[in-house]
Amino acid sequence: MSTQETIDAAHREASWAALQQDPFDVLVIGGGVTGAGVALDAATRGLRTALVEMRDLASGTSSRSSKLFHGGLRYLEQLNVGLVREALHERELMLTRLAPHLVHPVPFLYPLRHRGWERPYVGAGLLLYDTLAGRSSVPRHRHLSRTGARALCPALRPDALVGALQYYDAQADDARHTLTVARTAAHYGATVRTSTKVVALERDGGRVVGAQLLDVETGRTASVRASVVVNCTGVWTDDVQELAGTRERFRVRASKGVHLVVPRDRINSETGLILRTETSVLFVIPWGNQWLVGTTDTDWELDKAHPAASSSDIDYVLAQVNSVLLTPLTRDDILGVYAGLRPLLEGESEQTSQLSREHAVARPSPGLVSVAGGKYTTYRVMARDAVDAAVLDLDRPVPPSVTDRTPILGAEGYAALVNSLESLAHAWGLPTWRVRRLLDRYGSLVHEVLEPTRSDAALLRPVDGADDYLLAEVRYAVTHEGALHLDDVLTRRTRISIEVADRGLRAAEPVAAVMAEVLGWDDATRAGELAAYGDRVRAERDSQTHAEDSAADAARRAAADPREARAAI
Repeated sequence: MSTQETIDAAHREASWAALQQDPFDVLVIGGGVTGAGVALDAATRGLRTALVEMRDLASGTSSRSSKLFHGGLRYLEQLNVGLVREALHERELMLTRLAPHLVHPVPFLYPLRHRGWERPYVGAGLLLYDTLAGRSSVPRHRHLSRTGARALCPALRPDALVGALQYYDAQADDARHTLTVARTAAHYGATVRTSTKVVALERDGGRVVGAQLLDVETGRTASVRASVVVNCTGVWTDDVQELAGTRERFRVRASKGVHLVVPRDRINSETGLILRTETSVLFVIPWGNQWLVGTTDTDWELDKAHPAASSSDIDYVLAQVNSVLLTPLTRDDILGVYAGLRPLLEGESEQTSQLSREHAVARPSPGLVSVAGGKYTTYRVMARDAVDAAVLDLDRPVPPSVTDRTPILGAEGYAALVNSLESLAHAWGLPTWRVRRLLDRYGSLVHEVLEPTRSDAALLRPVDGADDYLLAEVRYAVTHEGALHLDDVLTRRTRISIEVADRGLRAAEPVAAVMAEVLGWDDATRAGELAAYGDRVRAERDSQTHAEDSAADAARRAAADPREARAAI
């Protein structure tokens, strides 16, 4: 029998029925990390909660970030001490209590380019950073000579630094974290449903009382009633506010951030890097067997669902990182490219890098709450504040938030399993490195992932073309994690689409075979999924050959999203 947090075909049908039954206290629109966080916060306060997402969980910004839980060192320079303190507090909660299986410390080296003033200036900033973090589980910063820095990072050109400082932040697979927060919300009773688009908000007089829904997989429609609707749609915030037909309390502006993925052996370093650029900062972030290099920060007013990385974006990132590398990166070194949109609150400055990373909560209409802005690290605080605003529309007292002491699924027992790594590896017949990787992706849910291999040992085989992942993980993505399309697995349940040079084309066949068996795809459906994924890869590669955003966007639009195609039928 499916558990509540198991999002599978049976859950999908049950959730469609549940949406049309008794009214909900809270209806959350948007399945990114903020929406998932709001659903978890509301459910753990005892509220009857539903979350609907028009595509897949984390299919927007929440799978395309820099994948960091960090205080935001550059915000100290902007004197935004409160935001940094708040983010560092959230970083520590994730590392130690809420998601230790998914969030892990990561070191960064800050190369110094100037003698004299720069070391005390940056050192004072990092001292404040450590102080704001309080009693932290990550090491404090340290000063290094040029020789000491290049011992940690031989990839740096000797003339690119006069010394360095090293400090720590934390990182996570953003899509997996968002998914797990949503599943945790379901565990506490929330109804969570993807491929479910809000096409209209329902009103009674001047009050929002629910929404009209479209199941984009089947074309079915339904109405859901709720005491309050919470708009957590990121860069789509303004679109949902327009459905309410009321004056907007704030506007959201999209800033495009592009990251490159390169093999680990292309940059000889034991530590990540943070580099100051003319407009912002550039990160080189350890990511398994790869590095993530980014990001850009440019205004974007084109397709929000599939922002395109242009040739100019790639050239910019390569130029910035190559300014300090002994052996420059080339386009041939790039395994993957991804572009995401930051939802920034509209400000007076025309430069997106200067727009606010703080969040705002507004009640533009009775029965409607909007939350926007912020950064991934502070999603839990954004969710708490949004639910605090939402409960004003309820006619009964509601307990305060408890998400600061509610671990997400997989956290409980994780440390004990890490201590039993050798015996776990022996029990499942897997190498210890692979079991550790599984623990860091699923935590104490790892037994759920591997249990089907007892009756089907073939699931222990690596995915052909992406051998960091097991076929068992593909099956689990469908049976427990709500994957409906090939793209869901290759892009978000795993990160195959950016981690291998062919962008997952070879892995698509074996992944589709497992999905077809579980979901009951016929040959035509399976072929359609493979064709759609191939079209997407070709369109993305084509978009990355165009210098201008408009041309890159047009090239990327040539490949239709499977959900968009169904919604148009």
